[in-house]
Amino acid sequence: MPRIAEKPQYTDEIIEILSSWASSRTIEARMVERAKIILKSIDGQTDATIAKELGLRPNTVGMWRHRFIKNGLKGLFDQPRPGKPWKYDIDETRKAILELLEKPPPKGQAMWDGKAVAKELSISPDKVWRVLRNEGICLQRQRSWCVSTDVNFTTKAADIVGLYLNPPEDAIVISVDEKPSIQAIERPVGYVFTSNRKIVQGFKSTYERHGTLNLFAALEVATGQINSKITEKKRRVEFLEFMDQIAGEYSKTQEIHVIMDNYCIHEKCDLWLAKHPNFTFHFTPTSASWLNMVEIWFGIMTRKALKGGSFKSLEDLSKAINDFISVYNENAEPFIWRKREVKGSQLKNTIVNLCN
Repeated sequence: MPRIAEKPQYTDEIIEILSSWASSRTIEARMVERAKIILKSIDGQTDATIAKELGLRPNTVGMWRHRFIKNGLKGLFDQPRPGKPWKYDIDETRKAILELLEKPPPKGQAMWDGKAVAKELSISPDKVWRVLRNEGICLQRQRSWCVSTDVNFTTKAADIVGLYLNPPEDAIVISVDEKPSIQAIERPVGYVFTSNRKIVQGFKSTYERHGTLNLFAALEVATGQINSKITEKKRRVEFLEFMDQIAGEYSKTQEIHVIMDNYCIHEKCDLWLAKHPNFTFHFTPTSASWLNMVEIWFGIMTRKALKGGSFKSLEDLSKAINDFISVYNENAEPFIWRKREVKGSQLKNTIVNLCN
């Protein structure tokens, strides 16, 4: 007769803690797994059943069940592992590394790396990497962002986000911008084997350039439809011709709000606006063109119609862009604004501040 596993003892508080661990996306995966084991054990499931559901071995399930029965929640944490004790002061080493990272890198280097830190402090690279891992510091990973210094950032950003989330009744909101200097590049493309025998898209490094085109695009925020114009030049003349094209799509009595960035050809259009009183221009803050929703569409168009393409002429490039827009508009859907916070500047914290 098989032995029946002992059922763990629990309280409502323990159940609540285990449930939060089991559904967490921030704690370690192993703790999530152990919490699930104990919850299923409390439900009366056998080690074999739990092991099958979680893809574990029955003896692993039994071990964590036993440790929980013996030591409660503390039993689910890893025990201290044996090993040779460190011969250096962890806190002092941590402090020295963090303070060094605030200083200029050594001569000949643009930034610090583990070996340079170890050499400067006369400690082993392993000690440096241990501290960096514990602090979540990735010296070789970088991230860039635009910082708007517009003194009217809050007012302008609120105006534009308000048009996305709560546009005026019976008004049309469109997002306008241009993608300049799109190159008509011709080069062989196809598929190749990599050194690890994976099949990837490949293209020859040399190419023939047949000129450039500029694309003006207007995204109707409510529908996702795209209105466009391809030009060889990108001046205020071409921009206003495009605006005339947009104006022709709507009634002269239709209230229209246009969102655009601060590029020079978008400004000083008072004469055009005087002839089109139903249009209102709204400008994004400086260095904040990411607030312009048509930029999302430009990214999609670039990935699907331009990246990896080969164009034998400007006509070939123009046809590829127009074909994509035609197909896109058949199933266009509006983008949904999901940014919870819109900030005009980033905190310039030091590493020491971030890690304390």
